[in-house]
Amino acid sequence: MNYKDYYEVLGVPKTAAAKDIKSAYRKLARKWHPDQNPKNPKAAEEKFKEIAEAYEVLGDAEKRSKYDALGSDWAQAAQQAEAQRRYRSAQGAATAGSPFDRATFSNDAGPSGFSDFFDLFFSGGGAGRGARGGVSTPFAQRGSDLETTLDLTLREAYAGGPKSLSLQIEDTCPTCNGSGIVNGQVCPTCHATGRVVQTKKFDVTIPKGVRDGQRIRLAGQGSHGAGGGASGDLYLVVHLLPDATFERKGDDVYVDLPVSIYDLILGGEARVPTLTGDVTVTIPPGTQNNKLLRLAGKGMPKATRGGYGDEYVRLIGILPTKLDDRERELFRELASMRDGASQSSSRAVP
Repeated sequence: MNYKDYYEVLGVPKTAAAKDIKSAYRKLARKWHPDQNPKNPKAAEEKFKEIAEAYEVLGDAEKRSKYDALGSDWAQAAQQAEAQRRYRSAQGAATAGSPFDRATFSNDAGPSGFSDFFDLFFSGGGAGRGARGGVSTPFAQRGSDLETTLDLTLREAYAGGPKSLSLQIEDTCPTCNGSGIVNGQVCPTCHATGRVVQTKKFDVTIPKGVRDGQRIRLAGQGSHGAGGGASGDLYLVVHLLPDATFERKGDDVYVDLPVSIYDLILGGEARVPTLTGDVTVTIPPGTQNNKLLRLAGKGMPKATRGGYGDEYVRLIGILPTKLDDRERELFRELASMRDGASQSSSRAVP
């Protein structure tokens, strides 16, 4: 991102009066208007845009004051902005509406249509002068909504309830209230960006049975508003961490239970983990491998309808290994008996 010398663009000294800046802008705008340069309209358009950008800043007393205060500190401020941009990328946080958020740190035009330098320091809400000289009216502006990820275990999602969090949140700088300037100097806290990353503590109530991707809204905990406007909201996007025992599908949970093949063949009992503790299940004789047993009401709480989902237990037969000679003999005898019974059955069919 390159520094923009707006005084040089308009061809005026830094001490120029407001009327001289306006006069220079009008003269250059007429000269470089694309309609006046039909032979090379694209180059004229870029020059015209550069002139409009310079006047957008120098033609507004507040923006000009901030621009003059930046001076040689602009590079440090840009580094601060890049650090915050990387923070947001790592956290997945959204701060839409902030001029800081829209900086892309390239030499291409930013979202405003002007340079990234402009978008970083001078774009966004508040009072100011339009690129064509119109004056806007100050107004109360609601703060931006923020969004970040909330990691929960499956058991935390099951139980719900209060939870205390410490989150890093990008917010309006408390030293300069987002202006980037303090007493005519670059703000020492945010380095003219108007934004800072702060660690804040929150108390949140987790709904029972909350699902992965569900958003929990904390009203008024987003970015501070401007001009007396209300603060935005903070949204916590739930991310359920993988569980070593259970797999969640909707409001149901699934668990794999290794059992002996003898229990599958002869029947038996087994202890099964659930989200509220172990229970005993009965395995019917002749149960097939991978059979699902349903435990009604042992799944996740149903957040909107009430009640609970179910738990499904997948029975995984464990084959014996390292058989001795006697065991092999018995298995051969059993196989022979099964083969004989099968052949007798087939001969009995007319």
